[in-house]
Amino acid sequence: MEIYILRHGEAEDQQVGRSDEERKLTLKGKRDTRAVAKAALRARETPQIIFTSPLRRAQETAAIAAGVLGCLRVKETVALRPDALPEEIWKELCAQPGVEVVMVVGHEPHLGLLVQYLLEATFRVKVRKAAMIKITAGGRQGSPRGQLEWMLAPRLIRRG
Repeated sequence: MEIYILRHGEAEDQQVGRSDEERKLTLKGKRDTRAVAKAALRARETPQIIFTSPLRRAQETAAIAAGVLGCLRVKETVALRPDALPEEIWKELCAQPGVEVVMVVGHEPHLGLLVQYLLEATFRVKVRKAAMIKITAGGRQGSPRGQLEWMLAPRLIRRG
């Protein structure tokens, strides 16, 4: 299974009286997300389904990625909430019959822990805002036995 991990783009600052879950992407966050998705598209990377956290900034990021990549299926899941365990989204991904290419959109530190889990690594990974990581995972039974294919950050695209 090919797994694309995308952290949401830059979001508005937390404001008093407003829920963290409602924070929207900034213009920079939208621009960075679109740039990373376009770079993935040039590499012919198109997920069959995009799973997203229920938080607004992740949903907006997933919608931008879906539009650029031509993915028609976007599904919200609590398994991508910031406080979820990485094993929860892995189980959900494995339960998708016929799906071999998937994207997950979420938050730090959850996505960093997910990368660590998929790679069965002892080191920590920090996923930058609007960065995308591609991991190829092994079978759907047991541990993921993942392999890192590439990692793309908006900062690198702007320099190119």
